[in-house]
Amino acid sequence: MSRVPFGVARLDSILGGGAPPGNVVLLSGEAGAGAREFLYTSAAISGLAHGDAELFDLYYGDVAADAAVPPEVHYLSFTADAEAITREMEYTMATEIVDAAVEEVAFRDLSPEFFQLSPIPREWYEGETTSITELSDRTRPDDVLTALGDYLTEHAAGNLVCIDSVTDLVSAVSEERDWSDIVMVMKGLKKAAQHWGGLVLVLVNEDALTQREFGTLMDAADGTFQFSWESGGSQRARTMVVREFRGVLSRIEEEDIVRFETDIHDGGFDISDVRKIR
Repeated sequence: MSRVPFGVARLDSILGGGAPPGNVVLLSGEAGAGAREFLYTSAAISGLAHGDAELFDLYYGDVAADAAVPPEVHYLSFTADAEAITREMEYTMATEIVDAAVEEVAFRDLSPEFFQLSPIPREWYEGETTSITELSDRTRPDDVLTALGDYLTEHAAGNLVCIDSVTDLVSAVSEERDWSDIVMVMKGLKKAAQHWGGLVLVLVNEDALTQREFGTLMDAADGTFQFSWESGGSQRARTMVVREFRGVLSRIEEEDIVRFETDIHDGGFDISDVRKIR
């Protein structure tokens, strides 16, 4: 079966090239434990494959024989624009990677749709003043979900899509937008991704969810990578566990891997060691 690389070299190697195409994967965990860095690295390294072959070979290496980097990378954010995300990426990995990669990443800023019915001044997210006429033209509160769906329908097929983040939608649950709306979007995304192929990565901050909400999101995705901090003596370590993932978890179990120890360096998020069943 063909594979879609995550863009994390050692992980892709263990998984035989990456993820099976047509999957939605949650990247979930504690703040700073590596989920966001994983998303940035996946987007940047996948973009780098098209933007600078030499740098890609230096920081990633060879793509597995049964894998192929998606032709396009799409990064969607509900609260940040391309400039802000690029700046954050530069905190995670070498500037030369980001500079070469972002030219090959299509950014979609959904903050106008996300904030449009909030009391937030429009110039905060659009850089423009708001007139009374513009206020009267504001559309329905579900437009952010509609905009998300429309963009994915047009661009997701066969490509890598990074969604940053579902937590923003959770925080916007109100009388106008119900939790069930978000769950239905995730379930619909899972269904559509099976036909699209490619790979969809969805970031979520676990601290912002109840256990029930987190379980519901896990059920609505094909796989879940859970990131956490572990303390030992005077040091803390980032770790990653594959909670669920058809076609991936079985391969990890064959290797007797129970947990990945992770690191963040110039090349971005990486696997530094694996813990096996002893």
